[in-house]
Amino acid sequence: MLQSAAPPSSSCAWNGQPIVLVGLMGVGKSTVGRRLAARLKLPFVDADHEIEQAAAMTISEIFEKYGEEYFRDGERRVIARLMDGRPKVIATGGGAFINPDTRALMLRDALVVWLDAETEVLADRVRRRDTRPLLRGRDAHEVLRELAAKRNPIYAEAHLRISSQAAPHDATVRAIMKAIGK
Repeated sequence: MLQSAAPPSSSCAWNGQPIVLVGLMGVGKSTVGRRLAARLKLPFVDADHEIEQAAAMTISEIFEKYGEEYFRDGERRVIARLMDGRPKVIATGGGAFINPDTRALMLRDALVVWLDAETEVLADRVRRRDTRPLLRGRDAHEVLRELAAKRNPIYAEAHLRISSQAAPHDATVRAIMKAIGK
């Protein structure tokens, strides 16, 4: 279940820095993040929620009113603020790690965990809610397949890669705990 994105090294061990979860939409970053934080007795922060609070708008409203580029700029600033060196678990939006500056900050100042799943599993999960701007009016499986082709090589730069199966999220939490030596 655990695969290292790079050859195993001591840099993948958790030393108390923020743990940042990255991956495609529907992989369970928020749910897994909450549960992981509870197990580690750490604060949990959902970057998307922080963006919504800062903008006083939902992500869908930000996309609709200002566009994706504006959203990504706000996302970058919020994540930079969250990366304060204090131990916590941070769930990011699916596109956050794609920004080179945000990615460099995360890789430098946090333990980055890529939650990876098959697009069929993701499509099944995201069909349950109609809140994702990138999916509006499009086939979820097709969009996720396109995003995976573009983003997975970038997600592969994460310190750890954990497979998120069509199973309870607690299995993913256990895999992360094992990977970080907890």
